[in-house]
Amino acid sequence: MKQKEALEILKMGHNVYLTGAAGSGKTHLLNTYINFLKERDVNVAITASTGIAATHISGMTIHSWAGIGIKDYLDEWELDSLLQKQYLAKRFQNTKVLIIDEVSMLHNYRLDLIDKVCRGFRQNDMPFGGMQVILSGDFFQLPPINRNSDEFNFINKSEVWSNMGLKICYLDEQHRHECGTLTNILNDIRQNNAGENVLAPLRLRYKKTIKSDIIPTKLYTHNADIDKINEKQLDDIEGHSKIFEMQTKGKKNLVESLKKSCLAQEELRLKKGAVVMFLKNNPIKKYVNGTLGTVIDFSDRGLPVVKTYNGKIIEVERDSWNIEEDGKIKAELKQIPLRLAWAITIHKSQGMSLDCAEIDLSKSFVEGMGYVALSRVRTIDGLRLMGLNQIALQVNKEILDLDKQLLEESEIIVDELNNFSKEDIERAQKIFIDLISPTKEEKEEKLSTYEKTRILVEQKMSIEQMVKERELTENTIISHLERLLEDENKPDLDYLKSKIKKERLDKIKNAFKETKDTKLSPVKEILGDDFEFDEIRLVRLFIK
Repeated sequence: MKQKEALEILKMGHNVYLTGAAGSGKTHLLNTYINFLKERDVNVAITASTGIAATHISGMTIHSWAGIGIKDYLDEWELDSLLQKQYLAKRFQNTKVLIIDEVSMLHNYRLDLIDKVCRGFRQNDMPFGGMQVILSGDFFQLPPINRNSDEFNFINKSEVWSNMGLKICYLDEQHRHECGTLTNILNDIRQNNAGENVLAPLRLRYKKTIKSDIIPTKLYTHNADIDKINEKQLDDIEGHSKIFEMQTKGKKNLVESLKKSCLAQEELRLKKGAVVMFLKNNPIKKYVNGTLGTVIDFSDRGLPVVKTYNGKIIEVERDSWNIEEDGKIKAELKQIPLRLAWAITIHKSQGMSLDCAEIDLSKSFVEGMGYVALSRVRTIDGLRLMGLNQIALQVNKEILDLDKQLLEESEIIVDELNNFSKEDIERAQKIFIDLISPTKEEKEEKLSTYEKTRILVEQKMSIEQMVKERELTENTIISHLERLLEDENKPDLDYLKSKIKKERLDKIKNAFKETKDTKLSPVKEILGDDFEFDEIRLVRLFIK
């Protein structure tokens, strides 16, 4: 299934299991759909099974969002106590779409518990209380950890899995890997066909020197000694360290949750010559989560200057990780989005795209570990393999059978979609968006918040200052500005133009002219990944 087909299905309001091989574009598709919903003021909950995964999509863990914490089970008394919490009641009632990413690491019984909590809060006995639910993940990734059993309790064994009318969207495009050899290796592993066809090209990478100025990141199966390796490597470099302290704000428990889930360090110690890895995506500066580089200097502002694997030189500014709800930031931390990258665990590398890696699979202890590690690198030339054991390239037989079934179901869904006319699809999508769009009462309830933003506009505050003052996201602030432009008493927003480089401003304006419309998605397609939706939305204010 192509991303475009899957997006059409999502927009029709179906519950969806979104899957596909590593690099097939699952996260990109989720972000496209999230932006589509936010453009229409639809309240969407963005969650993931782990904290690290949650940071990749600017969300929060599903355990925290649902209020269940680390619990595996709630008795009737505990559930009733949970249902009395008003802030959770408001959260569940307002949410129209629930996204759970990296569901391969979510236990089946916990998905059933989340379903139970959703139905309780929403007073609706439909699965998840009638919300649209999008589960995203890949069962070939590392499984949920079982404390007392070797059995894999994937979410397909939950009761709600078969009751929620899931449409399977199995993406078959490849966007991460730039190498046919590596793609073939990964596909063979997924099909349990890892014989000489896989071992032969991997042998060619055994202790092979990678032709690069960047020292490859070491991926290990076990957590022990990772930090020691990185710190020792840094200490071996002559010269003084420069220390960057993490800045935080928000509720203490949420801040602590962010710290645990985010790979950013509370105290980041760097030197010239340190091998580092970027921890965030920034299309404007052209780095992504997993880009490798070396610190070559510190700028006049005291910020690290990194030369990436492809030769790009970047002055790295602080970035933020946050937990947001209803457009309001509940907890935030700011830090230089780098970490020492001589070594990292395979588990923590999930979701990253590495330029080059030195991978040791000689101590693999669970099926799927080799697939996860090898799928981190973009090309076979970026791989140095240090060891391999018998279990490393194995995949679970149960997952193989399930994957075959999911692929067949996805093909059926594509056939069904192709049998619909364009008009039928658009009609179904309109019915769904009308159903989940804010009611008149809900819109009126928000009116006062626009006026608060108007006051800040009159003070000529920048978008960044308004975000900080109101403790809202940039997306929400821009929504307020769009709403204010609809009033008779329109605010003067021309002063915000100076915050955008003229070259970029002109490119975005020209793209709008080319589309002869004010919709964001066609403009984004023209401009590509160098331009974010929020920047395009900001320029659209001046076009209106």
